[in-house]
Amino acid sequence: MTSAASRILSLADALQRFGRPHRGAQRLVFTNGCFDLLHPGHIKTLEASRALGDALIVGLNSDASVRQLKGPGRPIIPEQERAELLAALECVDAVVIYNQPTPRETIAALLPDVLVKGGDWPGDQIVGRAEVEAAGGRVVSIPVVPDYSTTAILQTIRNLPPASPPES
Repeated sequence: MTSAASRILSLADALQRFGRPHRGAQRLVFTNGCFDLLHPGHIKTLEASRALGDALIVGLNSDASVRQLKGPGRPIIPEQERAELLAALECVDAVVIYNQPTPRETIAALLPDVLVKGGDWPGDQIVGRAEVEAAGGRVVSIPVVPDYSTTAILQTIRNLPPASPPES
C-alpha cells in the first residue's frame, strides 16, 4: 500500500507514471476540482469516476487558483492538506496540483481515456473535452450528488450563532 504523500505528483511525475506511452492497456480517468471541504458528494463522485477506469488522477486547483475562482477567504484548507486528503482515498491513484484557472494544460499533457465532470457543467463548457476526444477518449458527465455543496456548508457555518463561553 502506498502512502498518501507518495500519490501527490508533479505533472512531470504523473506523465512518467500515467502518460500514454507508460500506461499500456490501463484506462486512465481524470477529474478535477477545488475540493476545499471534502464532503460525501465529493467521495461519491470520485468513486463513480474511478469505476470508469483502472486509475484515477485528480487535478487539484492550487490555493492561488481557488482564490481566483472562488474569491478571497478561499480556500479554507491549504492545497497540500487538500491533496493529502484526496490522495488518502482508496479510489484516488494520484493527485496533481495545478496553478492555472483550469486544468486544460494538465489534461492536454496526460490525455486521459476518460475525462469526468459533474453534471452541473454544460457539456460544451467542459475544459479539456476537445483534447480528450481528439485523442480518442471520452467525456463523462456524472450527476451531482444532491444536498452537498462546499459553499452551502460554509454558509451554514457562517450562520451559526456564536458559541457560549465555557462555564467557570
